[in-house]
Amino acid sequence: MSTKPDPSTLPCSALDETDGLKYFPRMVGKIRLHAAGKLWEDLHANLGKGSDGACTGFLHVSYEDLKTRVLEGGTDEEILHWCQVHGRPLNDTDKLVWNCYMQKLGINDHITPMLIKRKADSGLSDRDDIKTMPQYMDVDEGRQP
Repeated sequence: MSTKPDPSTLPCSALDETDGLKYFPRMVGKIRLHAAGKLWEDLHANLGKGSDGACTGFLHVSYEDLKTRVLEGGTDEEILHWCQVHGRPLNDTDKLVWNCYMQKLGINDHITPMLIKRKADSGLSDRDDIKTMPQYMDVDEGRQP
């Protein structure tokens, strides 16, 4: 983590939703902000990787194709619909599974070591209330105290 970001350079929370799917609006927002040259530099390295890669993999679309579609314009809902046409359709159970994954990301899983390191690097090791990566992002990006 570098200095605290300007809020105008940040996407929304990883727990925000588009049509009942968490994280999607964050990923789309990062694409838009990056294309406009406004995305917080700390977020550049993971564009298309990490949770972006997990989400596009879940949707069965490539990150590059999604990026192209986002830059063509449209609402988050229209872009998610495009993903379901060009990848796979999602039912309510699919969304439930993805949302549970996203809400618990960092709790005794493959992301736990990264979460511990990021908390330490940010001086937040004593914050036992930060148990997930989405919680960490919200604190790190200033949405939560």
